[in-house]
Amino acid sequence: MYQVYPRSFADSDGDGIGDLPGITSRLDHLVELGVDALWLSPFYPSPQADAGYDVADYRDVDPLFGTLADADALIAAARERGLRVIVDLVPNHTSAAHPWFAAALAEGPGGEARRRYIFRDGRGPDGAEPPNDWQSVFGGPAWTRVVEPDGRPGQWYLHLFDAGQPDLNWDHPEVRAEFRDILRFWLDRGVDGFRVDVAHGLVKQADLADWHYPQEPLSGEGVDGRRPPMWDQDGVHDIYRDWRRVLDAYPGERILVAEAWVQPAERLAAYIRPDEMHQAFNFEYLEAAWTAPAQYAVITRSLEASAAVGAPTTWVLSNHDVIRHASRLGLPVGTPRPRGIGVGDPQPDPVLGLRRARAATLLMLALPGSAYLYQGEELGLPEHTTLPDEARQDPTWRRSGHTERGRDGCRVPIPWKADAPSYGFGPGEASWLPQPEIWADYALDRQRGVAGSTYEMYRQALRLRREFGLGRGTVYWLASPDQVLCFRNNGLRVLTNFGAEPVGLPEGAELVHASNPLDSDGRVPTDVTVWFRVPDDPPA
Repeated sequence: MYQVYPRSFADSDGDGIGDLPGITSRLDHLVELGVDALWLSPFYPSPQADAGYDVADYRDVDPLFGTLADADALIAAARERGLRVIVDLVPNHTSAAHPWFAAALAEGPGGEARRRYIFRDGRGPDGAEPPNDWQSVFGGPAWTRVVEPDGRPGQWYLHLFDAGQPDLNWDHPEVRAEFRDILRFWLDRGVDGFRVDVAHGLVKQADLADWHYPQEPLSGEGVDGRRPPMWDQDGVHDIYRDWRRVLDAYPGERILVAEAWVQPAERLAAYIRPDEMHQAFNFEYLEAAWTAPAQYAVITRSLEASAAVGAPTTWVLSNHDVIRHASRLGLPVGTPRPRGIGVGDPQPDPVLGLRRARAATLLMLALPGSAYLYQGEELGLPEHTTLPDEARQDPTWRRSGHTERGRDGCRVPIPWKADAPSYGFGPGEASWLPQPEIWADYALDRQRGVAGSTYEMYRQALRLRREFGLGRGTVYWLASPDQVLCFRNNGLRVLTNFGAEPVGLPEGAELVHASNPLDSDGRVPTDVTVWFRVPDDPPA
């Protein structure tokens, strides 16, 4: 699966913002690369308070990105090329510009429109304090007080993200009915499924109890064995069983994918039980340190937990919310994942980062299950770690009081042609985020057909992944995870060297693919993954 972030993929009209016709014009790139499907981040009408994850209308296309006819044309063109299409669904919250929220504000306390969201009276004698101490993921309080229709300060509404993203009340039957209808709207237009945003957040603990701890990216058992009251509540599973029945009523294969920042792996696996979703992003894997023991532990836990519910494991290294792994892995091992990198921050080692990123990618693509790629990683794109602060648009930067740079650095429009305006992103120079000069070195036309380029490494890996059936295989570990990981999958051996010293291959080994060249004596250097065959191994 290949994630397309529409505003940064390809701009057809020169306004500096990518769009649906631009994506359609670049579908042949995805075919050449060798992916099976594309996932589209939101393109719905939106004030863009959070880059489209604040949806004002779930059944249309924002003019920034095109029209419904453009969406239909994109889906049809993808199908002609054998590509599946899944779209983002944002059910935890709407935009504050959604008609439902406008009705809630106009109606006042106690009305049916207000009950579609999570409104509460404030604490204190005059209600001037928020209903609880919850903090927004983007920084600051998770509550905003409204002015009532009579002009007086009134109730507070919950927004776990930006104030322009009020959380829906999933205990309300109208909310559930509305999203069943939204699913059918897009299924009727031919989409193959949905990536579900904040899938672990729809249901809140009924008492909205205080939570005196920081917001953590991965929700676990938390403090004293308690789960945070806003995340991973058991009630979300009834919603996804309901949705699964909707998808199963359509012919062919349709898919639900959970964006659920949940750990341990057993809690995540609950989302992919046979009557719920089909896949869930494995963020514990994304967060794992670049060491053999850490990688072994998370891979083993993930495979065991998914197998227990009869579902595939899903692997991901980069997306639109995290620092690109070509930069993240260039930081010292053990560094907590920063929420953005900018001018004045410790800078990653770009050479080391790309070397490790290539090794991590070949390790990931050799694992059974489903692999997700983020646009531009096939070019080896790093984070834009020197993006000027004045250009930042992520609400995290503003709401954190300029203490967290946010996600803009991984969202910079990608380069297609080294010598073209906006590096081929659009017909002119316009680019909604400034592109760094180093983009020319990573442009597709500088890498296509060039042996050893990151692009050609990805192409070959995806071809071999399909040829060997690695996605449907089984991991058999062959070495203790100290400095080296080594396993067999469907007739192929995979070795990643995390240690400081080169590692030899078995006698008679036939090299199939490598993330970087081997030493002159045929040994595997540090931070390199190789795929190879050994004559006496069982066949695929």
